[in-house]
Amino acid sequence: MRSIWKGSLTFGLVNVPVRLYSATDSHDVSFHQVHGKDGGRIHYQRKCEKCEKVVSYGDIDKEYESDSGKTAILTAEDFQSLPSEKSHEIEVMAFVPTEQIDPVYFNKSYYLEPDSKSPKAYVLLRRTLEQTDRTAVVKFALRQRTHLAALRVKGDVLVIQTLLWGDELRKAEFASLDGDVRIQKKELEMSSSLVENFSSDFDPDEYTDEYQEQLQDLVKKKLKGAKPAEEEAPADEGEDAEVLDLMAALEASVKETSAKKGKKQPARKSKRDKTA
Repeated sequence: MRSIWKGSLTFGLVNVPVRLYSATDSHDVSFHQVHGKDGGRIHYQRKCEKCEKVVSYGDIDKEYESDSGKTAILTAEDFQSLPSEKSHEIEVMAFVPTEQIDPVYFNKSYYLEPDSKSPKAYVLLRRTLEQTDRTAVVKFALRQRTHLAALRVKGDVLVIQTLLWGDELRKAEFASLDGDVRIQKKELEMSSSLVENFSSDFDPDEYTDEYQEQLQDLVKKKLKGAKPAEEEAPADEGEDAEVLDLMAALEASVKETSAKKGKKQPARKSKRDKTA
């Protein structure tokens, strides 16, 4: 991996030099856009509407237009002059109980690596977060934007997960949920039994992206000149299609999963530092 940012993690007077790495990678199949009739590549050009010339990326600035129609052009130098853009600090704003951060706020994840001869301050912060079960709320600037983020522990590494700002999260208001829904005791018991039958420890390696696997298989076949097999269209059941009784569906599901249920695998133990 190659670091994308270098700076310091600060809380109080403590300074921890760190490097930032993207924690995720895409496994999606890459494609070029082509003209369906002759297979020619599709290219997009940045063209000026005034002089009609193709403009290089380095010659492009950004324009802001106010509600009244006034405009202001901001150059790369303007953005670089902002105090936040010049900052190379990840500033700890607060240490909060981990359970108080709703996962819906999580955005992109990054790894932090200690960038000093001694990783003691880094390890001390990590161990403190583990012991107190706290998550640090931090702010830092990256790619012309100030990010709010959660700093937490993953194994032996400190991880930063950028967060949505409060005004970026939409409220979930659905009229369909306004009415009272009556749940019978037996239905809740059966549903809980079904959940128990599906219960296990989370292991991301057990799950695969079936769409990408099917897509890669399709690409291989197309490279060999084969045509994809045609599937029959599903029958149109219409609006009057039979709806399964909820209780009957629960009972059948519990019966099926109970037969398939195996022994749970023991939880994996994470590597820990030896206490001095």
